[in-house]
Amino acid sequence: MGNSVLKAAADAVLSEATATGKVPGVVAEVSDRDGPLYRGAAGLRGLEGTAAMTADTVFCIFSCTKAVTGTAILQLVEGGSLDLDAPAKTYVPEIGEIQVLDGFDAAGRPRLRAPKRDITTRMLMLHTSGMGYDFLDPNLRDYVALKGIPSIVSSTRAAITLPLTFDPGERWQYGLSIDWCGQVVEAIAGKRLGAVLADQVFAPLGMRDTGFSRRPDMDARLATVHQRLEDGSLLPVPELRLPDAPEVELGGAGLYSTVGDYGRFLRLWLNDGQGEFGRVLKPETVRFAMANGLGTLKVTPVTTAVPQLSLDAEFFPGQSKSWAYSFMVNDETAPTGRSAGSVGWAGLANLFYWIDCTKGIAGFWAAQVLPFADPGAAGAYLGFESAVYNALAQSRAA
Repeated sequence: MGNSVLKAAADAVLSEATATGKVPGVVAEVSDRDGPLYRGAAGLRGLEGTAAMTADTVFCIFSCTKAVTGTAILQLVEGGSLDLDAPAKTYVPEIGEIQVLDGFDAAGRPRLRAPKRDITTRMLMLHTSGMGYDFLDPNLRDYVALKGIPSIVSSTRAAITLPLTFDPGERWQYGLSIDWCGQVVEAIAGKRLGAVLADQVFAPLGMRDTGFSRRPDMDARLATVHQRLEDGSLLPVPELRLPDAPEVELGGAGLYSTVGDYGRFLRLWLNDGQGEFGRVLKPETVRFAMANGLGTLKVTPVTTAVPQLSLDAEFFPGQSKSWAYSFMVNDETAPTGRSAGSVGWAGLANLFYWIDCTKGIAGFWAAQVLPFADPGAAGAYLGFESAVYNALAQSRAA
């Protein structure tokens, strides 16, 4: 980590983001194929205390979990034990029992029917299964309220067993699909998702501070989730955390990690599937996994049903985006400098990552602020990504 131009530019973004209240604290990292080029921390772990944000702070990474679970799915495909196009109920029979919600009748009762076709694991990976999130879909929000179903944060089976919002395969919709991929992994492997990931992903990558539960030393380094209030201030919500020993280890949202650990995961993709301590995926699998799998379908903007958790959101509005296994694909060069063909995604509390194999860099920005797409928190991240590309361009031109 010796790029002084990059360090100055990135430090300035982190400092400004915390000083102006866009985030209470943040840790960010940029890597090339050989390791970190930059890692910085600013602000506080939580506004309820005085602990400084540090590089080893532990975050609930929410949907940044999805690509990690997707990696385990790809390993099963490599090993021949999973057919992406077989009905997913072959592996997890409960998937075959999920019905489609066609709204509500005049008395307010949900209208449920059987789907027109089976859900496949490919559909789960690509978010074309018909599964949504209750906080992003009004019908699911109302269904959950009617049935008294617990929040996804409860990490319960009931929370992920929601009806479909459309027939499988018909369009892209972000939701619970990767949580069910986690159940597919468990069914085939015969053990918990966390155990599979620990052996097959975390160990070869050297990810020692990542898991569905927190060791006491991880808990001592945990950042607090904050809620943006109407007056623009941030309220710490330390009780908002996923349970230890969860009923379901959520493949779509359940991991805790550090920026350093997640950076190791991102470098896996820059290095064609090779980790520091062993190979995780074959190079041909990496190429397949980072390419658009949607065909003519496209990623569409996310709309909210619960504004306290997420606002309406779209990465790089007006640009074409696709989906791979399991990331968003930039079909065009992004305004930040991110290359066409790059992949990336995010976590609910305004965590963001990207992997740009064309330019050989990957980045991760970790904050703990709700709602998702909060203008201050998300805008600070975009400023960080732009500063990274500008600084690297300056360094290479010098």
